[in-house]
Amino acid sequence: LNLPQFVQLMETFVGEEISLPAVKRLIVFIKREYKQTEEEKMKQLEKVHQNSRLAQRKLLLEALFEKWDNNASGFLELEEVDAVLSTFKEGMEKETLKKAKKHLCSRYPQLSRVGKLSPKAFQTFLELLASELSGNEDEAIDNLVEFLNASVEQSHTEFLQSAARRKWLHNIQQAAETSGGSIEPVYKAVLKALSQDAEAHGDNKKISAYIALLEDNQLTPEQGQVLLRYVACTADDAPYVLNQTLHRDMKGVSFAAVEEGKPIHVPRVQLHGNIHFWNHDRPVEERKGSFLVLPLHDARWRVFGILGLDTLQDQRETAIFLSHEISFSQGVSYAFSKAYHHICTLENVLQMTGTALDWLYTRAPSIHTVTMYLVEPGKDKAQNYTLRKMISIDNTGQKEIHSSPVLLRKENLLRDYLYKCIDSSGVIHTSVYREYHIAVPLRDLSGQALGLFDISIGQDQKLPPYEHKDLQKMLKISQAAFSEILKMALEETEPTYALEPDHEANLRHPGILFHWFMLQDLRECV
Repeated sequence: LNLPQFVQLMETFVGEEISLPAVKRLIVFIKREYKQTEEEKMKQLEKVHQNSRLAQRKLLLEALFEKWDNNASGFLELEEVDAVLSTFKEGMEKETLKKAKKHLCSRYPQLSRVGKLSPKAFQTFLELLASELSGNEDEAIDNLVEFLNASVEQSHTEFLQSAARRKWLHNIQQAAETSGGSIEPVYKAVLKALSQDAEAHGDNKKISAYIALLEDNQLTPEQGQVLLRYVACTADDAPYVLNQTLHRDMKGVSFAAVEEGKPIHVPRVQLHGNIHFWNHDRPVEERKGSFLVLPLHDARWRVFGILGLDTLQDQRETAIFLSHEISFSQGVSYAFSKAYHHICTLENVLQMTGTALDWLYTRAPSIHTVTMYLVEPGKDKAQNYTLRKMISIDNTGQKEIHSSPVLLRKENLLRDYLYKCIDSSGVIHTSVYREYHIAVPLRDLSGQALGLFDISIGQDQKLPPYEHKDLQKMLKISQAAFSEILKMALEETEPTYALEPDHEANLRHPGILFHWFMLQDLRECV
């Protein structure tokens, strides 16, 4: 038990009506009677040390990745890392390296195809290699980090440039995690990061930037099965670009980037001959500049759109994207992909929860309201997380998706039971203004609470047995579906598809997921 879990266990045991002297007697009793053996103490200390080592290792490997990824592209080339590691201990560990690489590719199937290491895959690679080397694993990690640190140099200017870029990339992820499921703040953060970098590290270039996502082409399939819809762009380009659609049979190199899965850089568009210009008001003689299009990949390296940049608004001959700018733009595309799929995960959770609440409403009329909250990062160390109300249903079947601001703990003392539920990752029973509440956590794959259901059952402290049974079933199935949605976002695993038609495009997947797990549960009971 951690501290919040222990406190919650004690509060549940003593109940709400207990007197202070009785609480003090209980504390004295526990202090006197609780005995810990030497073996238990050693195990506890060992666990603390292990957790500390793992945390230190994570920080060490993250710092190493950032030093190697000097331009904040978000990835390292597996081939380059492999080439440097092959010289470790003067090349004596090449066979060990081959084994580690084989294990790595089995865990990340896309690696053998794309050859790029994410921060997580890079950490896994070094841990696998350290486990294969003889001797102590922690010492092996330290030796590998020291060797790889010495293999790359970084000037003070490069360090400052990298730090600024990582701050802008962090802002993209933060926008996704604190937007309540809205994609617009993410678009703004992406465009701002690109503009800031062009100004600070790109010789004060005047750039245009835009994001286009792949869609099924249902209206004119003769122009291609999919199209690119421009969903965001820099303000000056909005009248010409926003909501436009690019088809496969139109001029342009964007579909080539989609098909090849690689960035395409056109240094001088006026010499290319196959560039699509959205702004037809711009004179032909001014259609000059550099153009860069980057494919957007999901966690399993499937393309779902493009990020484009050009310098057509900057008529200087020197306004060409350099290699370090291209690398950072790749980092922005990677950050956007993570942020975009975080929003998609929230949408999937919302859709699945809506289905669960509809199912429960018809079976448990004694329940007054059910509200689902999700955890969001706090804005300071004193408030390390907040709660956002996402969706609720009442006993009339009225369902509401909320866009309300986050709940701060210090401003919602009567709702502190919600925070206790998150802190302890456990179920909380309490009464607020004579109304009985049950707070039930939604846990992530490691068991930490990422959200919760707040179930109000009015003044009755118990539901009828058949309604309680259906509530338990709904909570069990919702947790299973929630875990599956989280697995879908992982880069090292393939999701379990509920129905075969959803294998290609998981459009209906979250809506049917709750019912699919309910069906599985029924099958197990038969």
